Amino acid sequence: MAMTIDAYQDIMQGPLASFLQLSNKIGGEVATHAQFVKEAFDAQFEFLKTVAVSSQPSNADLQSMLKPTSDKIAAIQAFREKNRTSPFFNHLSSISESIPALGWVCVAPAPAPYVKEMNDAGQFYTNRVLKDWKEKDVTHVEWARVWIQTLTELQQFIKQHHTTGLVWSGKNKPTVLGGSGAPPPPPPIGGLPPPLPIADLKLSDQDDDRSALFAQINQGADITKGLKKVTSDMQTHKNPSLRSGPAPYKAPPTTVTNGTRLASAPAVSKPPTFTRDGKKWLIEYQKNNTDLLVENAEMNNVVYMFRCEGSTLQIKGKINSVVMDSCKKCSLVFDTMVSSAEFVNCQSVQMQVLGKVPTISIDKTDGCQMYLSSDSLDVEIVSSKSSEMNVMIPKGTSGDYVEQPIPEQFKTVVKGTNLSTICVESLG
Repeated sequence: MAMTIDAYQDIMQGPLASFLQLSNKIGGEVATHAQFVKEAFDAQFEFLKTVAVSSQPSNADLQSMLKPTSDKIAAIQAFREKNRTSPFFNHLSSISESIPALGWVCVAPAPAPYVKEMNDAGQFYTNRVLKDWKEKDVTHVEWARVWIQTLTELQQFIKQHHTTGLVWSGKNKPTVLGGSGAPPPPPPIGGLPPPLPIADLKLSDQDDDRSALFAQINQGADITKGLKKVTSDMQTHKNPSLRSGPAPYKAPPTTVTNGTRLASAPAVSKPPTFTRDGKKWLIEYQKNNTDLLVENAEMNNVVYMFRCEGSTLQIKGKINSVVMDSCKKCSLVFDTMVSSAEFVNCQSVQMQVLGKVPTISIDKTDGCQMYLSSDSLDVEIVSSKSSEMNVMIPKGTSGDYVEQPIPEQFKTVVKGTNLSTICVESLG
């Protein structure tokens, strides 16, 4: 399987090497993050070299072999979380959202589409990198494109060499763990147990069961003579008490030796923050706070709202953009926005624009109500992997709104070598 190893090495020496070079050129957190990426690919490369000379191991051994790669993936994602205030946060998020693509080794029977799905998840942020830097520094633009190319070539590699899942090429060979080549452990002291006498072995009763089954089938119409008649008191439509059925099983509470119930560990809660860092307003971990207010906002200011719940944010003045990330049951009210309002990984959020907003972006969000003003009817709404999105359009000057849902269901047909997709309206 030298061809497989060489093909993976081509990815590492080709687009991945270019990605590392551009990351070092950008510097800062991007360069540090890229080093973690290199280590993750190195760990998977070592794993694939083991796969090429080994037979499929047990699940326990497989988990041990995959641990170096999974640890590097966790380090990449943790680094992003620790650097949310970085000016390169979109760069870090591009990698953090798509690096789980290296988990393709655990996916069957179609690992290649899984890599594409992870690549698409990261492109939400790579597109923001392209938008923010295309007029400033083409190095960042090339950086984003090379990373997408790296995962695209990884997908092609999997299609060619591991189409339906990871291929263990060492037929009838023991699994090599860590390349140590250590021999298997010796048998237990005392040797193997003596074989059972053949006379003591009993064949399965399967043949007898089959004979009895065929004998019943061959009875023909007489097979129903042994059935019991269903009386009125046994019929559910005449005896409603039979409809309830047995109560669902409930697991007993976990107890300790003194009979007290074990409480689950409480979720770690971080203190709420509301700070301004230069042009960026950071609002994090706010809970049930309906008086959040950003005043005297400037056109180049950006508001980032993260992990808030049950809170309302009002922005007065003209601002560049707002990002609401991983928020739940929150509301946003603002005057005018220069760029866009973005909702990522949110649940049950609301937005109201009093002036104008050119773009609303919704990604991985369940439940988003958007109240528009008469000046923002030319807004562009871009949504992906989201549900329960409704646009409230003002109706005249009475203050009433007309609610219009954003389509979630689509129909795609093949036309020649192209695809044609249209939205499908729900009739329910």
